[in-house]
Amino acid sequence: MSAMAKKAKNFKKSKSGLYVSLGTTAFGALSVAKQARLARQDNDTLRLIDAAISAAAIVTGLAILYRELKRLGDDDVLLG
Repeated sequence: MSAMAKKAKNFKKSKSGLYVSLGTTAFGALSVAKQARLARQDNDTLRLIDAAISAAAIVTGLAILYRELKRLGDDDVLLG
């Protein structure tokens, strides 16, 4: 594994990597909100169900990322 690949792999486990993941996941919520709004305008039940399931996945993903961020914070003596 090259040094660049190791650095990229460690970025996912870093605090800044978690913040980037939180941001991109939250940005995905905008897409789901748009999808839900269009589904309501078109009275498309199937697309509305899809948007609801996608929203649940985003909420779960954000909760997992928040837990990982807290876990990283537990290692830091200054954060308590």
